Amino acid sequence: MSVQNWLTQALADLDARGLPEVRPLIEGLAQSLARLREADWNEAADADACTLPEVAVDLAGSEETPGHMPASPGAMLPGAAGGETSIRALARRLRARELSAGELLRETLEAIDRHQPALNAFIHVTRDLAEAQARVADDVLARGEAASLLLGLPVSLKDLIDLEGVPTTAASRVRATVRARADAPVTARLKAAGAVLVGKCNLHEFAFGTTNEDSAWGPARHPIDASRSPGGSSGGSAVAVATGGCVASIGTDTGGSIRIPSAACGLVGLKPTWGSVPAQGVVPLAASLDHVGPLARSVDDAAIVFDALRGYPHHTELPIGHDVSPGALRIGVPRAYFFDLLADDVREAFEASLARLRQAGVALEPVTIPHAPLTAPVYLATVLPEAAAYHASTLERRPGDYTRPVRLRLEMCRYVPAEDYLRAQAGRRVLRAEVEAALRGRHALLLPALPIVAPPLGQAMVRVGRGEENVRNVTLRLTQLFNLTGHPAVSVPCGLTPAGLPVGAQLVGRLHQTRDLLGVAACCEQVWR
Repeated sequence: MSVQNWLTQALADLDARGLPEVRPLIEGLAQSLARLREADWNEAADADACTLPEVAVDLAGSEETPGHMPASPGAMLPGAAGGETSIRALARRLRARELSAGELLRETLEAIDRHQPALNAFIHVTRDLAEAQARVADDVLARGEAASLLLGLPVSLKDLIDLEGVPTTAASRVRATVRARADAPVTARLKAAGAVLVGKCNLHEFAFGTTNEDSAWGPARHPIDASRSPGGSSGGSAVAVATGGCVASIGTDTGGSIRIPSAACGLVGLKPTWGSVPAQGVVPLAASLDHVGPLARSVDDAAIVFDALRGYPHHTELPIGHDVSPGALRIGVPRAYFFDLLADDVREAFEASLARLRQAGVALEPVTIPHAPLTAPVYLATVLPEAAAYHASTLERRPGDYTRPVRLRLEMCRYVPAEDYLRAQAGRRVLRAEVEAALRGRHALLLPALPIVAPPLGQAMVRVGRGEENVRNVTLRLTQLFNLTGHPAVSVPCGLTPAGLPVGAQLVGRLHQTRDLLGVAACCEQVWR
């Protein structure tokens, strides 16, 4: 069936179902599907198969064991009264008995209570559970048995992640009373590491948005400017970390939902290699694109939490990237497509961050990803039908329990033809090969994480350069490729705009080498600081 015939039938069906509001979404989807069909993915796959690197850069770390990469290739926060507030510093203070887990928890809960009315970061605060876990942590610390750096430290969960006995709402009335029967594997691993779980964080309903506006509990708000979005969908997690409501939060990322709010709020957000952190017990958006990872205040903090999420909570005293030299790094910079649509203040800050890396001795090399302009069509033809499959039953039975914007997007999801889903999977294989080729002989790729600063809440369009762009589309533009390919990617703060809003850089590494990527990111972080 041609795209035009499909469109005619889809629009007639929407009219018959009384959903005229979905018409503009379907018309936009038709343009995307037409672009998807114009590409000869089979021919591209044959060509790219010949250019895949057979040998990766020699790096020692891996996804399997916590290693490290060798050098050769705002607000008053909990515990701040005693000095540095990194996870390592807080762990040292707890072990030295300069601070108890109970005292740290009290400071954390005070921060949550102070900021929650204005910023709305949390859907549930699990005080009783956290207090019980803090008491256990203090008993272990008193016996001198601490092994994990997370022991006694407050951590939060995006409210897509199961915590036994607590509702997993996905920020939706659809799931408002659905209590988790068991912990998700990532939750169980945090508990095993001794983390104190302080609550479940607000998000864009069912993770289907990038602004955090559409939530049955109301929007989360930016920690610097409450009139702005913190980014999404893991926006509440970003606000919680930025305002001292936890030392780290566990989010999910289907098209950028960890990296976007991290960039908007000046945090580090890690999307690991797909599958390296289990997604069982996590409400899905699109299972083949969903990633679970941490939002934290530094790369080293993110690395510590990442290890715990993989089931390796025991750590050395040396921070990630301690032996990485800027002069040893080769980093690819893909300008075509990725730099074409940047707000002026973001472009200025990002170019300044590149200049600082050059001055520090990092080799920045131009690379290209030829099919990058087709990222959005491939992404839409993947995420939409996978989301439709998950929501089919509740859309039929309880459509009124979704927020209106999310319900309308989910209705659009139901119309993607199966043949276009399969075309998109061929496109993913091509894009994965092209990203691998761009990484050949290099430690990472480097590009902006977010083309704009945190947008005002309620604003559907934003000015970028000389034109107006849809907020949702532009915020996903630089991140969604790496959900399609599964490569690890991390957003790291790299500067501020003249208005004082954060700008994030995105580093992308090889498949199954997330810790190596974190070593590179830590080195860059030191340069930018």
